[in-house]
Amino acid sequence: MAAYPPSLSTVEPVVAPPSPSSSSSKSSAFNVFHRFASWRNSLGLPNPGTVENLQKEVKSTLLTNFFFDGARADLSKSLSVNPIFQVTHSFALGSQTVAPSYNFGAVFANNNVFLQGGVDHEGNVSGRLNQGWSANNVTKAQCQLSSQVGHSMLQLEHDYQGQDYTVNIKAMNPSPVDATGIYMASYLQSFTKNLALGVEMLHQRPQPEMTETAASYLAKYTNDDKNWIATAQLQPAGMMQATYWQKLSEKVDVAADLQVIAAPGRRDAIATLGAKYDLRMSTFRAQLDSTGKVSALLEQRFAPSFSFLVSGEIDHFKNAAKVGVGVMIESPSMTPEEMNMMQMPPTLPP
Repeated sequence: MAAYPPSLSTVEPVVAPPSPSSSSSKSSAFNVFHRFASWRNSLGLPNPGTVENLQKEVKSTLLTNFFFDGARADLSKSLSVNPIFQVTHSFALGSQTVAPSYNFGAVFANNNVFLQGGVDHEGNVSGRLNQGWSANNVTKAQCQLSSQVGHSMLQLEHDYQGQDYTVNIKAMNPSPVDATGIYMASYLQSFTKNLALGVEMLHQRPQPEMTETAASYLAKYTNDDKNWIATAQLQPAGMMQATYWQKLSEKVDVAADLQVIAAPGRRDAIATLGAKYDLRMSTFRAQLDSTGKVSALLEQRFAPSFSFLVSGEIDHFKNAAKVGVGVMIESPSMTPEEMNMMQMPPTLPP
């Protein structure tokens, strides 16, 4: 009886044993990586924070992001506490630099999502989304829709915070068709418990035939007690910015900012000194810069839901002055009776 060859489907494939050289190379590479990771963990280096918040303490002390002139009013209503849902009506008029405006905004936030949107009296719409995938991964998106040409904007970015480093990638008005837009990437690494160094790359492509790439170098030094922080940023075209922040006491912070431009066609420098005083029911900020401007801002809180603001600036070189007044009123979502019930101690069962 003739013997037929077995079917191809029943033939077991012959697998060659792994090469000893490849296995040893993989194991050696894994051992090197494991030793390097163990060495980094033994150093106990802290996370340096994000590049966006490199000068966070200085910005919260100086008046750059808080000063206003004219009159303004912010009326807020909290519709929910958990999750947070709040709407705001903002009015501004009488400013010497900004036209009168009205803005309606809303905020929604929970443990993983932050949503903020607004629309002004001219129909311009803005929105912001922060999505937290984990404690170390956050995706952010910002957009602005305007009827004016060139004022619409879309920005996408992602933050990843490792044990001792932070990575951020960002794209502004990216176009998938011709790859135009502005693209940024930054990396900040802690080298010691006090010193962190980083680099930020900027790639601009306003048109398909035009490209420009530049690099900025960052440095941040924090003392052991974390009561003073010094930063430096070297930007392209001979621009440098250095900041210093110190906490003198629980209620007093001081900050200094120095910006130097040493470009071929321009040489300039601006120095700014500021202080912030946190009192029991008020916050006072004062600032002085090398251009002859003296500024101050007082935020007086008469109640947790009502604040009164007064700001002023004197420009000695230009012989000019600005004054601003404002109110901030927040209406809670609970009635006074419900708030009193929440503050009453619970009744024990008999």
